[in-house]
Amino acid sequence: MYIKRDDVVVVLSGKDKGKKGKVISVNRQAGTVVVEGVNMVTKHVKRRTQEEESRIVQVEAPLYASKVALIAKDGKPTRVGFRMEGDKKVRYSKRTNEVL
Repeated sequence: MYIKRDDVVVVLSGKDKGKKGKVISVNRQAGTVVVEGVNMVTKHVKRRTQEEESRIVQVEAPLYASKVALIAKDGKPTRVGFRMEGDKKVRYSKRTNEVL
């Protein structure tokens, strides 16, 4: 997968189209990413102890990785490529041709 944790991405489609955020987690098997502040859903949480209250919280839900694009250093969405530099495999921006 071409997206890693702590990358800054923009949402390409859906209810949060155009929003930018930092990737919190990546699930390679499911092909999903969780982006900070994007795709918020309501979750009901039961109390765990007698003193604690039950509550409703807002949490980020996973998005398919194909619905997000990495933000290049120039601030625009870009596609990601891979190439060898010496004996290291690196990601690079196809828009700016810079190593990410």
